Amino acid sequence: MDNLKCPSFFKCRGKEKVTASSENFHIDENDENQERGNWSKKSDYLLSMVGYAVGLGNVWRFPYLTYNNGGGAFLIPYAIMLALAGLPLFFLECSLGQFASLGPVSVWNILPLFQGVGITMVLISIFVTIYYNVIIAYSLYYMFASFQSELPWKNCSYWADQYCSRSPIVTHCDVSTQLGTFIHVNKSWVDFNNFTCINGTEVYQPGQLPSEQYWNKVALRRSSGMDETGEIVWYLALCLLLAWLIVGAALLKGIKSSGKVVYFTALFPYVVLLILLLRGATLEGASKGISYYIGAQSNFTKLMEAEVWKDAATQIFYSLSVAWGGLVALSSYNKFNNNCFSDAIVVCLTNCLTSVFAGFAIFSILGHMAHISGQEVSQVVKSGFDLAFIAYPEALAQLPGGPFWSILFFFMLLTLGLDSQFASIETITTTIQDLFPKVMKKMRIPITLGCCLVLFLLGLVCVTQAGIYWVNLIDHFCAGWGILIAAILEIVGIIWIYGGNRFIEDIEMMIGAKRWIFWLWWRACWFVITPILLIAIFIWSLVKFNKPTYGGIPDWGVAIGWCLIIFCIIWIPIMAIIKIIQAKGNIIQRIVSCCRPASNWGPYLERHRGERYKDMVDPKKEIDHEIPTVSSSVKPE
Repeated sequence: MDNLKCPSFFKCRGKEKVTASSENFHIDENDENQERGNWSKKSDYLLSMVGYAVGLGNVWRFPYLTYNNGGGAFLIPYAIMLALAGLPLFFLECSLGQFASLGPVSVWNILPLFQGVGITMVLISIFVTIYYNVIIAYSLYYMFASFQSELPWKNCSYWADQYCSRSPIVTHCDVSTQLGTFIHVNKSWVDFNNFTCINGTEVYQPGQLPSEQYWNKVALRRSSGMDETGEIVWYLALCLLLAWLIVGAALLKGIKSSGKVVYFTALFPYVVLLILLLRGATLEGASKGISYYIGAQSNFTKLMEAEVWKDAATQIFYSLSVAWGGLVALSSYNKFNNNCFSDAIVVCLTNCLTSVFAGFAIFSILGHMAHISGQEVSQVVKSGFDLAFIAYPEALAQLPGGPFWSILFFFMLLTLGLDSQFASIETITTTIQDLFPKVMKKMRIPITLGCCLVLFLLGLVCVTQAGIYWVNLIDHFCAGWGILIAAILEIVGIIWIYGGNRFIEDIEMMIGAKRWIFWLWWRACWFVITPILLIAIFIWSLVKFNKPTYGGIPDWGVAIGWCLIIFCIIWIPIMAIIKIIQAKGNIIQRIVSCCRPASNWGPYLERHRGERYKDMVDPKKEIDHEIPTVSSSVKPE
């Protein structure tokens, strides 16, 4: 028997038969789509989506926005914007990716004229991925630094200067000379010459917290500006390398491996938030902090201010990660008949409730910090980097067992960041998968690790002594207007050009027919409300534009920022022109043809196409005819 030839659809290794699925470890024999693979379990997908949507912004931005925009009153515009803008876009992208089983670029077979929108999404994800892993590197550094008997930023140490203090410091005062006259001098002169300040003449200024000076002088070794690049901060570079190694290891098998990792990285932050909330609630002053956050300080008159509604819409838009390409990429691995509607509801509600829950944990600790420092909560509350790496570390340093709480907090930031990073890299690899399926099938590991290596090298500029300026610059430009432009064109293209009713018919092929009343809300949002809201946010952003203010970024830095965003969005008109040139007929006929779905638009697998798509061209780019799939060899259709 050993001398018998194996059947043509098997490759032989001794007596062992190896199918295509066993060679391509990112595909399982139970997968519906044997070309691209599917999620192993529904829970893998849901946790990956929750991890992608729930990120650092839920912890370090939403609580501050709530406090700053009327406390509990802010939840009203927040919920309204979720219903009007966030959820409709989220549902649209999930449905789009699942229907075609294609990533953010190839899915634009639906409207070839707009294929540049998908490229813009991927390019922006690449830029954001570069600096986002730097933030993860910061979290790794602080987590490692917390493994000490006393947190290194608890007190002013050898790295501090004369301005390091938790209480106001004297900068100038009057002194009496030998001639009996009085002179006004700075405090350093007084100390150097052994004079004594005359009581009542001291001039005070707020001191810089030890955690603030530690962040700037030790963690970042921050230079005076972008003009002074300095050297690579070696320990941040090592932390960045470790962050990329973690990401690469989690994605070696694509969704098959990342879908397992998220069981920890997506759920662990909730455990930490609960622990921090329980600990914070027992601290003196916690109730005052929570009151400032959402309780007694609720100010419903704030709802009359346009800025509050703009903040709510912006936070929803960015928090749910719509228009980044990741939702389309992750959903493309769903089985065709998965209920993407219920998924969208679950993920969106989980994301928003997480934001509210995180606020309680954050403000209970900040309330205690305000209490022990004798300040108002408004004086200690921060957002973004100032909350994560200055205010919160300062508060944790004052707690008994501070190192333990610090390790927990920064490990939580690490896991929050990793989830989003997994999805962003999966967006890139899915795009490569769609464009070069045969190459990706054979070289998934080298390509995935190669992507991580290139992005690591590009990110080294962000761990120089001027790195924090680059992080803020990329965040300010790439994570702003480009995403808004992509979102506006996405909904206009699919709903207004491809056809909203036609798209609803596509969705019903997956989740089953629904009564007209079901679609009434979605039609109202998709056709009118959501695009108007997005356009309003975009115009508001243009009118209110301010260049990045962190550390005084120079004009040439702002010019680089504009170049980055132009590089991302320029592909929209470029691809439109290319598609028109490739079309046939006069200019009007070419444009019209590019506004129609490509011949290969439709469900990826033939079994799902039905009568509506029975004549579509197979969208698969390359098929390995030497190794048919398990389904074709075991269960012929």
